[in-house]
Amino acid sequence: MTDGAARARRLHPLTFVVGATRELIALLAAGATGLVVGGLSTAFYFTLVGLAFGFLFHVTTWATFTYTLYPDRIELRRSLIGRSVKTIPLDRIRGVDINATFPHRLLGLAIVHIDAGADGGEGELNAVSRQEAERLRKVLLTRSAAAPPAGTPPPRRTLARMRPRWYLYAPLSGAYLLTPFALAGSALGTLYNLSDDLGLVTRERLADVGHEVVGLPTLGVIVLVVLFVLAMPVMSVIVFAVVNWDFTVLARDGSVVAERGRLSRRSVSLERRRIRGVELADNPFERVAGVVRLTALVTGLGDAAHRGRLLPAAPRGFADSLAVSVLGPLPSALIPHPKAARGRRVLRAVGPPLGVALIALLAGQPWVVYGCLVLAVLAVPLGLDRYRQLGHATDAERLTVRSGSLRRHQVVVEHGAVIGWRVRRTLFQRRLGLATLIVAVGAGEGAYPAIDMAERDAVALAARITPEWVLPFVEGREEG
Repeated sequence: MTDGAARARRLHPLTFVVGATRELIALLAAGATGLVVGGLSTAFYFTLVGLAFGFLFHVTTWATFTYTLYPDRIELRRSLIGRSVKTIPLDRIRGVDINATFPHRLLGLAIVHIDAGADGGEGELNAVSRQEAERLRKVLLTRSAAAPPAGTPPPRRTLARMRPRWYLYAPLSGAYLLTPFALAGSALGTLYNLSDDLGLVTRERLADVGHEVVGLPTLGVIVLVVLFVLAMPVMSVIVFAVVNWDFTVLARDGSVVAERGRLSRRSVSLERRRIRGVELADNPFERVAGVVRLTALVTGLGDAAHRGRLLPAAPRGFADSLAVSVLGPLPSALIPHPKAARGRRVLRAVGPPLGVALIALLAGQPWVVYGCLVLAVLAVPLGLDRYRQLGHATDAERLTVRSGSLRRHQVVVEHGAVIGWRVRRTLFQRRLGLATLIVAVGAGEGAYPAIDMAERDAVALAARITPEWVLPFVEGREEG
């Protein structure tokens, strides 16, 4: 297909309906404002004007936006007031995210989000038909502009599917445990501001509510606290299930596709050739339960923590199996780090509370001193666990490093993904013969440390994986 034969396309006409649904709350707010200001007739006119303005805006947006797919690029054109053309080269595209909110799903539409990394930027098509979204996903990720035959479903193979009982792992994660109440707080704040604007909230009414709460019997307060504590894990499971409903990982058209969501169904496609590693993360509660979270490390992927997610929570063995399916065999058992690293991990854990205790002692605050000393004692097991979690390993194709306790993460990367090394030695590390080897990787967070290795082992590990980079410096130092 030549540039001249490429045809400019518009978004789906039902975009108007989706936009109207999204603007419904704003229209209700405009009507409520009109009702307060001038009565029912004013509310009607406010709503009518808002509806007309919203309709005109969405029609104009639809009419002035087109996208054109060429053999080597996709162009997004806008010509509302000034003309803008955004060009995304196909070879820069890192992933294609297909998202369908509840209104989109009812109308058979989807949002296509194109991630082209830091160089190419991002693009979004809101909204196209589901068939067009799948066609774009295939074309943009396979570098072929030939669409599949009509009515022919793309080949796909299921790599993993989340089981419903795993939703019960949600309370183990602090994020999901607190998310429902953060949303509730946001909703209450919005309701308060709206009520305040409408004159429904006064100091007298707030005082009355406060007196009623304070006047509750002790048993009533205890019951409320218990119900609140019990509601936290229940609500976290509900939120986790809605967000990650039927979480499925597929292999399709040379990509790894992760689909999830109940109300809003999201499909994230990651090019398999750009997946350079995986990260397995957990916290102490998840570790006790044998649960881990799996994320793909993809070169140039924006918002990698969310868009690269392959499993939100699953048994360790299941996550390892999926990692092998996506990346290949993982290195064998980790090599523990020297015992000299144990003292450093413990010292770094107890150092901050002891430092605060010393300052409090000089300031004459004995209770702060006692509290910090208790924290220092409790930090000793934390430091010991941090040492136990240190480890590294490598085989002929992949390298893995692990560290952390409250948030333990183990990264497995391909040797070919390593773009540099950095050996860091502080004064105290040099005295103990230790070094931190930082692995620079063109994916994920960009760098991952192997903390407190033996200095000789750090150099040997780097020399084993990229001898042409390391050996000239090692040999030159030995000769000197």
